[in-house]
Order: sequence, then structure tokens, then C-alpha cells
Amino acid sequence: MLLSIKTKLKLNEVQKTVMSKHAGIARFTFNWGLATWNSFVKDGLKPNKFILKKFFNNHVKPEFEWIKEKGICQKITQYAFDNLGDAFSRFFSKKGDYPKFKKKGHHDSFTIDASGKPIPVGGKSIKLPTIGWVRTYEGLPHTTCKSITISRVADSWFIAFAYEQEHEPTVKQHDVVGVDIGVKELATLSTGVVFPNPKHYKTHLEKLRRLSRKFSIKTKGSNNRYKAKIQLAKHHAKVANLRKNTLHQITTFLCKNHAKIVVEDLNVSGMLSNHKLAQVIADCGFHEFKRQLEYKAKKFGCEIIIADRWFPSSKTCSNCEHIQDMPLKERTYNCKSCGHSMDRDLNAAINLSRLAKA
Repeated sequence: MLLSIKTKLKLNEVQKTVMSKHAGIARFTFNWGLATWNSFVKDGLKPNKFILKKFFNNHVKPEFEWIKEKGICQKITQYAFDNLGDAFSRFFSKKGDYPKFKKKGHHDSFTIDASGKPIPVGGKSIKLPTIGWVRTYEGLPHTTCKSITISRVADSWFIAFAYEQEHEPTVKQHDVVGVDIGVKELATLSTGVVFPNPKHYKTHLEKLRRLSRKFSIKTKGSNNRYKAKIQLAKHHAKVANLRKNTLHQITTFLCKNHAKIVVEDLNVSGMLSNHKLAQVIADCGFHEFKRQLEYKAKKFGCEIIIADRWFPSSKTCSNCEHIQDMPLKERTYNCKSCGHSMDRDLNAAINLSRLAKA
């Protein structure tokens, strides 16, 4: 199966400057393509990425010598148009918003390849096409890849690439498990295992506010403002990494130890419309949780079952199947029919696990 890996680069100042130049060219190409696309549409034409790419290479690129500077990989413009085409494809299929112009310092990234040749990777050093040798903080698997994406988070640069990995089926401890995802407890399993919600964003909120205020009072364009911006971005990245690490630990445990995993199909966008809970719901990372489950299920050899969005897992008694209303403030399920009493999250997880046997 094809999986990707992302790791931090160990760069000197010269190499960071080279990466910034590549990201700048990719950003310029994307923005030029988007502006031209909008202009064509305004004139009643139907553009596509192939027309824009051909026109750019033949008429625009020769006018800008800095794009063809020595040490710059020329493949980045090609992938910039591919990204633009993908963005419009998502928009037309109603999976995303209309593409927006890229800003300097916001999600800087670019993709390079070796003109179709495989790029060897392995160990703590990697030779990038045109750019040359760079080092990483952790050892990479010895393999090859077709292309490499380089991105910046705060003042750190990362590489990401996909490569073929073998399936790693594991011996399962349980045949079926139901997973109730929530805010108070991040995940409650039908086996009784509970993963508490660490609420990383809320824990670091005061420092984020302090850094935001510090950034806002700095003079625009000054070095101090840039330093404050990097401090704020690094702390946001830290919170995001802590959240992802928590989700990785939970999803790996689930996929390694359970043959069938039943989870709810949550309406996350609808849940976020509740302004009282929006912040803590966003901090849970429900979409990332589901994404990790899907690819790890293939890797470790288990099955994911998505329960219907309207399945009343929280309202149904796991003992007698009686259905009753359960306000969010009630944390214990007390059945009015049989008198059964149980934690509401565990009760919901048990109900979900039975769907795999239905």
C-alpha cells in the first residue's frame, strides 16, 4: 500500500533561503494561474490547467530570469498548476471553496521531482533534485519515491513523500469494538477502555492569547513583529502536533487490537455551529480521527464500520433496547423501562459494537 511520511529537515541559513525561493516561485505561479483563470472566465472562456501551463512556459517564464536562477528546480511551476487544477476540481465537485490567492508565509510549500526518475531516500541525508544534499533529524526508510513535497511551519521546514509499504496485519485481542467519540471523554470503547480528552488548545489558550497580543502591538514590517509572528506560529504548531499525537496513539491502539471497529458518522460541521461547544469540538479533531482510522485499518488489517448518522446510540438502552431522550447534561443512562444504569458514553459504545453483529 502507498503511505506517506513527513519529517523535519535540518537546514542551515543558506538552505533555508533556497527553500524560501522555491516556495516563492510556487506561490507566484499559483497566483498568476488563478488571476489568469479568473480573467479568462470573465471574458467568457473556459480555461484549464494545461492551457495555463503551456502559456506560462512559453510566454511568461522567459520574461522572469529569477525563476530560472541556478539551483532552482524548474519542476515547481508544473506542480503549482497541478495544485491549481486540483483546487478547481474540488470546487466544481462541491468538495471545497473557490481557490484563493496564496500569501507569503501562509502554508508555504512546493513539490519537486527528478523528471520521472525515482528519488532514492534513506538514513539522515537525502539528495534533492537540483537543490542538493539536505539532512533530517530522524532516519528515513531506505526506499525510492516519485516526488517530494517541502513545506514550512513557522520557521521549520519539512519534507513529505509517499512510498510503497507492506501490510502489517496484527493479532487482534477483540473481534469487535464500538467507539463513542465525545467531548468530555475523547473516545470510550465498548470494552471499557476510556481515552480522556486532553483539550490541548484550552490548556495552551492563555499563552496563545498572550503571544497574539504581543504580535498585534508590534510595528508592521519590523523585525520584532516577524519574531513575534514566528513565536505565535510555533506555539500553534505545538498544539496541533500534541493533538495529532494523541489521535495517533488512539487510532493505532484501535487498529492493532480490534478486528472490527464501529464508529459514528458525526455531523462535525453541524456540531461546530453550536458556539458554546465549537472551540472544544474543533480541539478534538474528529475529522483527523476518522482519516487516521481509515488508512491504519488498511495497514494493520482491520475493518471500519461507519454507523448511520441517525442511529440513536446514546438514547438506546444497551440492556433492553428501550429508547428515551438523553439531554447532553445527563452523563449517566438510567433506563426508564428496565432500570439499567450505566455511563452514557459506555452505553453508546456497546450499542455501536452490536451493529457489527447485525
